[in-house]
Amino acid sequence: MFKIGDYVTRKSYGNDILFVIVDILDDVAYLKGHDVRLYADSYLDDLVLVTEKENDSDDRNDALKIKDMLKLDRSEYFYLPGKILHIDGDKDYLRRCIDFYKEMHLEAYGVNLEEGKFESEILNCLNEYKPDILVVTGHDSFKKNKDKNDINNYQNSLNFVKAVSKAREYERNQDKLIIIAGACQSFYEDLIKTGANFASSPKRINIHALDPAIIASTVALSPKNKEIDLISVIEKTHYGSKGIGGIITPGVMYVGYPR
Repeated sequence: MFKIGDYVTRKSYGNDILFVIVDILDDVAYLKGHDVRLYADSYLDDLVLVTEKENDSDDRNDALKIKDMLKLDRSEYFYLPGKILHIDGDKDYLRRCIDFYKEMHLEAYGVNLEEGKFESEILNCLNEYKPDILVVTGHDSFKKNKDKNDINNYQNSLNFVKAVSKAREYERNQDKLIIIAGACQSFYEDLIKTGANFASSPKRINIHALDPAIIASTVALSPKNKEIDLISVIEKTHYGSKGIGGIITPGVMYVGYPR
């Protein structure tokens, strides 16, 4: 009945999240969230086939929200937005984020790496692309009923923390290199303490595939001489301050005159 590539939901979870089947072994399906950065597994008899999935037009709506919030004056000024380097542990989510940056007319470079390789490769990536904004994301999870202050209870939070630490060796000033780090249920407090400007997940919830890109795009299109509206930016993400938090940060975009 089911095959790899099918879109499904889980009856036992109230059909709350849309997944794609990435593998099937015996009577167990291995799943990846379509919108949410989440891996899961399920018995086949718990699945419901979804014939029509949400498409990327929803991503364009997110882009329109950001453009509407920033309201750039195109009549007199010209703009030089910041450059983004997006390192992602999932190639499908990375593609989707790169498409989002293109929709926003931003210069962005994507690198797909396994989370365990972030620490060893991040300095090479930073030296090659020299970004204003670094996004480090992928997959993560928190073990239920465990101590949330123990980083060993997270799937990949330690890899994200190590990556942020290495990036801060490259640029310690948090106004010169803006870092957005973490994924679903990540150890938010440690990521902020290590030097991320924005991180997930304050309430240890899942985040949307585009949430890191929404933050990065907003910072890239905000003027250098002006602090971003922290609360408004976070509220533009899909789950707000439950999913992503951060520190007050200046934009990285140069504004010039005349056009």
